[in-house]
Parts: sequence; structure tokens; C-alpha cells
Amino acid sequence: MTVRAAIVVTGTEVLTGRIQDLNGPWLADRLLELGVELAYVTQCGDRADDIEAQLRFLADQGVDLIITSGGLGPTADDLTVATVARFAGRELLLDGPLEVRIAEILRTLMAGRDGVDFEAVMAANRKQAMVPAGAEILDPVGTAPGIVLSPTGDGPTVVVLPGPPRELQPMWSRAVETLAVQQAISGRTEYRQETVRMFGLAESGLADTLREAESRIDGFSGLEITTCLRRGELEIVTRYEPPAAGAYAALIDLLRDRHRTELFSTDGALVDDQVAALLAGRRFATAESCTAGLLAARIADRAGSSAYLVGGVVSYSNEAKVELLGVDAALIDEHGAVSEPVARAMAEGALARFDADTAVGITGIAGPGGGSAEKPVGTVCFGVALSGRPTLVRTLRLPGDRSDVRERSTTVAMHMLRNELLSLPPD
Repeated sequence: MTVRAAIVVTGTEVLTGRIQDLNGPWLADRLLELGVELAYVTQCGDRADDIEAQLRFLADQGVDLIITSGGLGPTADDLTVATVARFAGRELLLDGPLEVRIAEILRTLMAGRDGVDFEAVMAANRKQAMVPAGAEILDPVGTAPGIVLSPTGDGPTVVVLPGPPRELQPMWSRAVETLAVQQAISGRTEYRQETVRMFGLAESGLADTLREAESRIDGFSGLEITTCLRRGELEIVTRYEPPAAGAYAALIDLLRDRHRTELFSTDGALVDDQVAALLAGRRFATAESCTAGLLAARIADRAGSSAYLVGGVVSYSNEAKVELLGVDAALIDEHGAVSEPVARAMAEGALARFDADTAVGITGIAGPGGGSAEKPVGTVCFGVALSGRPTLVRTLRLPGDRSDVRERSTTVAMHMLRNELLSLPPD
């Protein structure tokens, strides 16, 4: 029997988009690791009736575990604990030891602050020591404790966690260790999750292959497959129980057979990580116009100590291309700033300027204006230069707005660079 869980993210600031929810996705991953099926993720504002309505709806759906995040602070709009108590039919009680613990935390936080009335602060925070009768208390990471509330009858176990991720994440591990949560998830199933990444394949092409897989592979129905177009790449995530491992292996074989050149990752590794590993021991430089330094930022973010980004130039103007990268002005006059000859010259200019052995040049029209009939918005030219080899150049027309074109351009550059580095002879 599958164990089903739900997440309720509270907070008007999350509901209205002022703050991005990080807790829902993080908790979803943790539930998957436990073998618990996530059935629902809901959001609601800081209104007691709405929070309770979410809890009652989820209980009616038969979920075994409900996890809430947010609404545990001392202010009037922090209503989650009181609402959970009302939902469970439990009296809200002041826990003396918890009140003392919160006071100790507040004294530490307020140490050295002159003119602060500690008793007034404590009175405001005493609300956080109010817990439903019978609840198991999770010690605060900040000032807000969490609680675990066992069900009455056939209802769900409820785990109440704070909103700040730095507090929620360590508290979650403690919640999982409680008897109530262990009993709630005792019937969980072991799941495996694998991620495959492809580049250069249309979603329709993948759909055709998956239809073929459905008819050819025994046990294919045991694979739960989701696909997502992310940064110009296809991300295919498959979840399955151990008996379906053979079907998953057959699917990977089919993808390799049908899309060998497009399939670049079968272990979930990002192209950024692969490029960073391939750059180990090399000196890398960038020359970017329309991507505004995003390629250099992605390399620097992933490379760490395994690769050395020696420098980069962001050169929007023709003058910057000439003065900073040594691009011949006559070349720009003849072919235009967005052209393969200029992309080649930018890559080779970065190679020379930074005494690098590997460089990428990107020049394009990201929009929203500036395009022409010959070179519309989304036209991007790439150059990949490796010492001792001819510079690879390529032109693409990429869809989307300015942000899309920039992001897709950096992904294209990553894959071009990856392919060139993979083609080098072994040391």
C-alpha cells in the first residue's frame, strides 16, 4: 500500500509571489527519498479558515501525512499552530519547559543590546510556546519550535515546520525520527528516481520514442516518466519501484539507440558539471556580447578548483570588441557584429588576451529590438577556440524573449564546448 503525503505552504507573501517557495520542492525531494508518494502541494495565505480548509480537504483525500511550513512566528498573522490544533480537536496549552527554552534563545540573541525590554519581547514570543495537547515538540532552530501531531482515529499525522528554509531543513530530519511520523510512513514503498538529459532533440521526437517504448518494452507501465524543457535541454525524470529496473534499463538502451548524439547525460549530471570536469587543468576565457557574461558565470559557479577561468570580456559595442579583444574593425564593417567571422575573432581574441588555451565567443541579438530581416532577434553566432585547432563557429536562431535567448545561448555554448573538449585526443 502506497503512503501518500501532502505539503501545505502557508504565507501571504508566498501566495502573492513576493517570496519564492523553496520549502515545497525541498520537502518533495525528501519525501521521494523516503519512498512516500507526494499527492498534493497547496499554498494559502495567513488566514486561519483557509489553512483549516486546506487541512480538511487533504484529510478527506486520505493522505497519511501532512506537512505544513510557515506561520510559527510571534506575530498576529502566524496562525498555523492554533489552526492545526483546531483542525485536530486539541486544546492549545502553554508548555512551560518550551517557554523557558525560548527565553534562553531570546536572551542569547539580545545579549549586548541596550534599551530593549526583555519582558516585552518575551511576552510577544510566549505565543510560540503554545502547543496542541499531546503534540511532540521539535526543538527550535531559530525561535520557533515545530510540532508533530499524531492522528485522532484515521486522520493524518501532521508535521508543523517553520517557514525559513535554514530552520525547516534541520528540523525535518528530527521530525522523521519521531514515532508518529515513522508510524505514518511505515507502509512506504522503495522508489528509485533517475534523470536523463538530452540536447538538440525536439519534444515531439522524444514523444515518438516513448510511444515506441510503450509498445516494445515489457513492464513499461511501471515507469512514471515526466519530461521538462529546461534551458533548451530535455530533462527526463523517471521514478519506478525496484521490480521495474529492467524496464528502465531497456528504456535507456532505446534512447541510446535512437538518440545517441542528443543523449549527453544518463546519470543526471548537468552539462555545466561535465564541462567543468573537462576543463580541469586548462585555462579558459570568454568573450560575450548578448549573453552579458552569463557563460563565464556558469563556468565559474561549477568549476571550482577543477578549472581555471582566467578572464572574460563582455563587449556590447564594436569599439569594445576592437579595443578589448583585438577584433579587426574591417571585419565588423564587412560582416556585421553578429556574424561567424566576428564570433571567431572574439573567441581567438579572448584566447590571446588572457593567454588561455580554451575560449568561447558569443555575439548575437537578444532583443527586444535591433533585429533585421536578414538577422532577426534571436540570431546568435558562436565561436569555440582551442589552441592548435581550427576555431569552430556556428549560427543559430533561438526562440523566446531576451532572457530566453541569453539562457539558451549559454546552453548552446556549453554543448559546443563540451563536444570540442571530448574530441581532443587523450593525454
